[in-house]
Amino acid sequence: MSALDMLATELATGAVEVVDLTHTLDPDFPVIVLPPEFGQCARFRMEEVSAYDHRGPSWKWHNISMSEHTGTHFDAPSHWITGRDQPNGAVDEIDPANFVGPVCVIDCSQGAAQDEDFELTPQVIADWESEHGRIPADSWVLMRTDWSKRSGAEYLNMREDGAHSPGPTPEAIRMLVEDRQIRGFGTETVGTDAGQGMHYTPPFPAHHRLHGAGRYGLQCLSGLDRLPPTGAILLAAPLKIRNGTGSPLRVLALVPGKDRT
Repeated sequence: MSALDMLATELATGAVEVVDLTHTLDPDFPVIVLPPEFGQCARFRMEEVSAYDHRGPSWKWHNISMSEHTGTHFDAPSHWITGRDQPNGAVDEIDPANFVGPVCVIDCSQGAAQDEDFELTPQVIADWESEHGRIPADSWVLMRTDWSKRSGAEYLNMREDGAHSPGPTPEAIRMLVEDRQIRGFGTETVGTDAGQGMHYTPPFPAHHRLHGAGRYGLQCLSGLDRLPPTGAILLAAPLKIRNGTGSPLRVLALVPGKDRT
């Protein structure tokens, strides 16, 4: 059997399971809120065109609109000023092979439950590697916080000084990008940076370093508690938007089935 034949068989038998890591797009799903002097991210909107009626007797369909960065979404290098000149920096230019690859999940859920501003630091990464091995080059790294179990105002967690949510420190993201050579970084929060990420040096270090190095971001992921620390394969293919800086998408993971250890 070929590798693809074996995969098809294992999917059919449940030896490999498909896990959905995506929030449902609806008008109520929170989007990032920027200071009022900046442009704002548009929420998801859906308008009925016809529903088996006089507008179209045999079909139902909708018009939809949203920002490229609404809901569970992908950040391309061109999304950030540091990645503006990266080759193949828009979603329609990225090699599709980069949308499928291995993933490491760093469990920060206990820390995030105790501290809404919990930081992923180099020490947290080193502790994870001491148990699970060095993060392989060209892997996705996902920061599990269980933040996806929140909803509404609690999800954004806005205060007078802005949002409060977990994220990586500048040193941690530098380590992942430069020393571990990761493919991309993902979170369960509304952005790849901490809610207070504007106060770091550089501001918003995940965006700054990831996209400046031609790497990718995923945010608003859901259900990372269903993934093992290592051994899963991530499938994260954005819409092929000409010159797109990002895209909502459905993120899937292939994980060993329950009959596997």
